[in-house]
Amino acid sequence: MAKKIGVVLSGCGVYDGSEIHEAVITLLAIDRNGAEAVCMAPNIAQMHVVNHLTGEVAANETRNVLVEAARIARGKIKDLATVKAAEIDALILPGGFGAAKNLCDFAVKGADCSVNPEVARLIREMVAAKKPVGAVCIAPAILSKVLGADKLPHQLTIGTDAGTAAALTGMGSQHVQCPAREFVVDKTNKLVSSPAYMLAGGIAEAAEGIEKCVKAVIGLID
Repeated sequence: MAKKIGVVLSGCGVYDGSEIHEAVITLLAIDRNGAEAVCMAPNIAQMHVVNHLTGEVAANETRNVLVEAARIARGKIKDLATVKAAEIDALILPGGFGAAKNLCDFAVKGADCSVNPEVARLIREMVAAKKPVGAVCIAPAILSKVLGADKLPHQLTIGTDAGTAAALTGMGSQHVQCPAREFVVDKTNKLVSSPAYMLAGGIAEAAEGIEKCVKAVIGLID
């Protein structure tokens, strides 16, 4: 039976949701490694809506994270609140500003951020069950906040950005510098992270790191 890999989406679009390239590459890599993606997103309102043509916040417009994420998942997606760790073999969080705006508020509060309760619950369930968790781009900040709050020593990467790395360190992570085409593995906690568009200059560069990250996550499944 194919391994089930949960993919936590945060909307649709780099500026206010999931980074679409990162999400699609993650889904493709899961399929190419013979596993099955289980897409999910929280059923909540986005922090705000951004016009991706202009980069400006769209005033008086609201969108739902789950509804928008369903675009990437081709409609096959679950409300994250209904998903338990027992139902999946691993979990991966692609990046995009939605990860830092909708799954948590790191984009606004930095190291003082809070994580959506259902997102935090599922991460904690996965770690407690010793099931692998992967995070791409800025999404490691979510793991950092949750695991740091639990005083669990762990290693993650967001690439080489000093300010963001310092924020992760402040939340309790050991940050490891990493190029876009590579990934970092915390074997003790079964965590895998890759910088993707935190560093990547193009889709091929981002894809190489993400594909390696996904393969490593699947390789850590017992």
